[in-house]
Amino acid sequence: MTFVQIVVLAGGVGGARFLAGLRAAVPGARISAVVNTGDDVTMHGLRICPDLDTVMYTLGGGIDPDRGWGRLGETWTVKEELAAYGAEPTWFGLGDRDLATHLVRTRMLDAGYPLSQVTAALADRWQPGVELLPMSDQRVETHVVVTDPDSGRQQAIHFQEWWVRHRAAPPASAFVQVGVDAARPAAGVTEAFAAADAVLLAPSNPVVSVGTILGVPGLRAALLATPGRVVGVSPVVAGSVVRGMADRCLPVVGVEVSAEGVGRHYGARSAGGLLDAWLVHTGDRADVPGVDVRAVPLLMTDPDATAAMARAALDAAGV
Repeated sequence: MTFVQIVVLAGGVGGARFLAGLRAAVPGARISAVVNTGDDVTMHGLRICPDLDTVMYTLGGGIDPDRGWGRLGETWTVKEELAAYGAEPTWFGLGDRDLATHLVRTRMLDAGYPLSQVTAALADRWQPGVELLPMSDQRVETHVVVTDPDSGRQQAIHFQEWWVRHRAAPPASAFVQVGVDAARPAAGVTEAFAAADAVLLAPSNPVVSVGTILGVPGLRAALLATPGRVVGVSPVVAGSVVRGMADRCLPVVGVEVSAEGVGRHYGARSAGGLLDAWLVHTGDRADVPGVDVRAVPLLMTDPDATAAMARAALDAAGV
């Protein structure tokens, strides 16, 4: 095949696995992954970037395949020692191997390096085979507005506390991206869109992953101006999310938990939305006006199935 440039908007586990399939489907292509950083958080004085690390570890062969996140062969000595001291938060576990990544990242950030350069330095070890681009070098953190069960008042908690500690159990009334108004696309992001033969929306959370990425001022406009076709992959199969808790997020923004609901939420690029084409799972139906809807197998059951799904997305993009 001829050389192509592909940009992928990605969150954590689903985005990472999709990127692995895409890399296998188009060896030799230049792939740039614009990764959500709204999940980023500071814990125990360390800057943690869960989605960037999940993508980096997955593509670099260091991920725990059973959990889908964290390091393979992880140990938890530091976590146990922190718990023995009663150091909060105890609900967010840092593995010993994973800790090294956060230490290096924090040291470089404290020295004044932007997150995009830090990410490139970390990726130099893992050789992921794709260009990893944080959505922004500025800090953007997603907070969730919930009702305090004791006082009955609304309060905002960090997304990680809602997601990890509470398993998204407290009903959310809104998602707020703190810092997004002052953010701008990280180095290399707008350039990647401008050169793209195809832009793919991975089957990541449409609200707190893809939605957060597109909330960075200037990033949505860069996507809409891309010369390539924009193809989205539904994260909803047969009315259920494949992984994660997007079903707890979509209703908060008034979106039906279905392939059609998410497709309409993204909308047609010809009408000011995002999509030129939309992939739904075989057997699902979706009427998305102005969008080329195609039904293909979307379950990433093994590497071959994932590569075939990625190939179908590129076919819809015309590359």
